[in-house]
Amino acid sequence: MSTLTVHVNGEAMELSAGVSISQLLSQLEITTRHVAVELNLEIVPFERHAECILADGDKLEVVTLVGGG
Repeated sequence: MSTLTVHVNGEAMELSAGVSISQLLSQLEITTRHVAVELNLEIVPFERHAECILADGDKLEVVTLVGGG
């Protein structure tokens, strides 16, 4: 199986080809819906995480949202 390299929050990460944002979040053990994902400078809505397949060289910023006051 081929691999690709993406950058998550500035860190290089090697993944199998065909991985979606949802699968990446699972690998990173981010299980909350309260997460913002920016892919190549564009916000990806939660509803599209499962269908958005990552490509070699993609740059992602992943931010978990924390409530409080």
